[in-house]
Amino acid sequence: MRVAIIGANGQLGADVAAELHRAGEEVVGLTHAQADIATFESVRGALIAADPAVIVNTAAMHHVENCEKDPIRAYEVNALGARNVAIVARELDAKLVHVSTDYVFDGSRRQPYVESDRAIPLNVYGNTKLAGEAFVQAEGRKYFVLRTSALYGKHPCRGKGGQNFVELMIRLAKEREEVRVVNDEIVSPTSTAEVARQIVLLSRTECYGLYHATSDGSCSWYEFAREIFEMSDMKVNLKIATAGEFPTKVPRPKYSVLENAALKREGLNCFRSWKEGLHSYLSATSTTRAATALIA
Repeated sequence: MRVAIIGANGQLGADVAAELHRAGEEVVGLTHAQADIATFESVRGALIAADPAVIVNTAAMHHVENCEKDPIRAYEVNALGARNVAIVARELDAKLVHVSTDYVFDGSRRQPYVESDRAIPLNVYGNTKLAGEAFVQAEGRKYFVLRTSALYGKHPCRGKGGQNFVELMIRLAKEREEVRVVNDEIVSPTSTAEVARQIVLLSRTECYGLYHATSDGSCSWYEFAREIFEMSDMKVNLKIATAGEFPTKVPRPKYSVLENAALKREGLNCFRSWKEGLHSYLSATSTTRAATALIA
């Protein structure tokens, strides 16, 4: 089966490509230079040439502050871009896997969101991603929309400066006498490797629809950092940041926990707990981190 991945050189896209290769699929990786989803002619030309049976769209304008500064561009990429891909997927009669976000919710509740809960975004990024979901559902035929949360992976995220939260914490622990992290935002840290496995599994089914796709369980960013240091056997002076210590320019949900209700209902959920996902990530990246330290 031939699978085209839009955003194949990104944090998630690279892991999806690797997982598909392991599964024996033929992968066509498309970078931004090859397929600009905000331009219909560009994405159509690239996908027509690839002629895939499945399209995985991981491309997006992720940087929350930049979306707020340039809402028109954010809408072109996250909303109209999703529409462009969905239209071409329908033309090719290809399955479409479209990646969305937990930021479609406002975080006002204190229990995990399920797929049927009302989406009320707080910022431009969330609004444009929700619009993208609507376009995929309106224009697509064979689609999977996956909402995920707090992603981290071994490949750099170009839209967020390259370094994920895990690597940032490890770097700060080596550079500073004290590390301070907020404790009032609750998330489900999710490894891109696990999302990639879920995408491969779903793409081989015809169980189309909207899915939440995150690791099981939840924690605050402070608790996530504490677990990173404990699993890495690092002695760190970790403190809870005071209220307002790290002011944000854009409103963000304080509670971003998703329940994989639809995946579990279909018997397709392959996510483990966020702690198990973190342990696997740290084990897989330890050799690379050690080699980098020796070079430095």
